[in-house]
Amino acid sequence: MKIGVITNGISEDLEYALKVMNKTGVKYAELQFVWDKQVGDHTPEEISKIKKLVDSYEVKVSCISRHNFNGLSVMDTEVGDENYNQHMAYLKKTIDMAKALGTRLVRIMTFNKQMVIWGTNGADRWVAGGNKSWNKFLKLFEKPVQLAEDEDVDLVMETGTNAMIVSGFLARKMIEDLGTKHLKVLWDVANSLYCADTPFPDAYAEIRKYLGHIHMKDMKVDIPKATVNFRSLGKGDLAPFLEDIANALKKDNYDGVISLESVYRPNGGTFEDGYYKSIEVMKELFG
Repeated sequence: MKIGVITNGISEDLEYALKVMNKTGVKYAELQFVWDKQVGDHTPEEISKIKKLVDSYEVKVSCISRHNFNGLSVMDTEVGDENYNQHMAYLKKTIDMAKALGTRLVRIMTFNKQMVIWGTNGADRWVAGGNKSWNKFLKLFEKPVQLAEDEDVDLVMETGTNAMIVSGFLARKMIEDLGTKHLKVLWDVANSLYCADTPFPDAYAEIRKYLGHIHMKDMKVDIPKATVNFRSLGKGDLAPFLEDIANALKKDNYDGVISLESVYRPNGGTFEDGYYKSIEVMKELFG
């Protein structure tokens, strides 16, 4: 399978990150922050420089990953308001950047988390806000999806810890309710695990037909204390599920990229040290 990394997990110095990727045999670069700028903020000249660098190191860009629509409140956001239009403008910029760098995948986030979306027997009034947020959420996503269809790219929406879409079930329902082929799942397995989704077989069964991209990291979670401690891959709560996920992806001929989200930093070390601790496990599992 195709193994990649979010490059700023190694370094925001893109050329240095590409050298480390070459050293470890990783061929797919997901771009999020490059040279102290988030993707979508780069000039045409900087994008041209990025293209020359990835080509010279014989690496392919897998996904352009800005935090589009991250943190916006569904019930307090309206189509066409200032924040919404700003995120739409950045979405267009990241789509243009993706095309320039030879990928059709652009990440999109799914607004801010609403703990209870639906409820019955009184919960609809007291904790679910009248069961109104889901339809509002879908309405807010119509323009991004239309833009993706017009531009012939695919949006990959990340399962987040602080997002409306936190589980395989919600990801599948969103795609099917919107009825588009240009929206796929960016399955951040550990994020969903934090939100009590069982990665395998439950979440995988929901999204296997809609997978567009995968983020892989590991962590120990203490939900009552609202605490996450990152671990090297295979040393956290995801460990019992990794082999089953790898086998299922191989069986289903998954053709997307599995990107290491190199967010683990060992005590006294660097994020690059964390990358080295996880990438060999990634290659053993998914290579």
